[in-house]
Amino acid sequence: MSVQVDSLTKRYGKQLALDGISFRAEPGQVLGFLGPNGAGKTTTLKILTGYLSQSSGTASVAGYDVTTHSLAVRRSVGYLPEHNPLYKDMYVREYLQFAARANRVPDARTRIATLIDRTGLGREAHKQIGALSKGYRQRVGLAQALLHDPQVLILDEPTSGLDPNQLAEIRTLIQELGREKTVIFSTHIMQEVQAICDRVVIIDRGRLVADDPIERLQRRMRGERSLLVEFDRSAEPADLAQLDGVQRISAGRSPHTYRLHLREGADIRAAVFHFAVANQLTLLTMSPEELSVEEVFRALTAPG
Repeated sequence: MSVQVDSLTKRYGKQLALDGISFRAEPGQVLGFLGPNGAGKTTTLKILTGYLSQSSGTASVAGYDVTTHSLAVRRSVGYLPEHNPLYKDMYVREYLQFAARANRVPDARTRIATLIDRTGLGREAHKQIGALSKGYRQRVGLAQALLHDPQVLILDEPTSGLDPNQLAEIRTLIQELGREKTVIFSTHIMQEVQAICDRVVIIDRGRLVADDPIERLQRRMRGERSLLVEFDRSAEPADLAQLDGVQRISAGRSPHTYRLHLREGADIRAAVFHFAVANQLTLLTMSPEELSVEEVFRALTAPG
């Protein structure tokens, strides 16, 4: 079942945290939910999970309105919040048994064993939660969110504190879950978005600024496409900036390297070649670059 958000607004006194955002998350995909700090991401997720009420607009989860059918929404959602609240004096298996009873999970013993294996907690299941690393605590939180086999999974920074090996395992698990459920995945790590997500929603200062598949989002920003050029010695940036089709210039990472940010549809490769000849420069590199998700994110959420 899907998640539907329509014209969602949230005010805290005079502060407008959410300003009429709308989006949809579908089963069988992982939706990346992005935004800078203070953009309204956590506020949105708390409304979807019944922890907060909206000021106006509507939201539904698995067909249930979050205001009028809050209890049904909570039964349908597995939620891993950013600050994972756990009883640290409990043992891993004991805590999951407690959570299973609270959620009235049938055949809890089998379900817990399955999730301990699936989240990679097997070697730590006998330990107190307080003795676990942050990465393993995240795994406990993810196992707890999955206990009642929810239709919708909402994960707020779920990979925080994981080492590279744990990251790979949890990414794979999230991708598998995305084939079975509706998954909303909030993160600040852009590499994870490209590795895990099928679709991206970006909000900034409470407003929706993008809602696209990753590939379309990159195509949408083609006006910020760039060409990386390297000469054998320094060129004059002001002269490069005069080439037709160049919006602006930034320095590359190595000496005598320049990133030419292009207007939409511009192809200046021949002009760069003639520029090098006219200025007695040897052209060492000329490489077109497509924006990464991180660069798109920065372009869409830049101050100003």
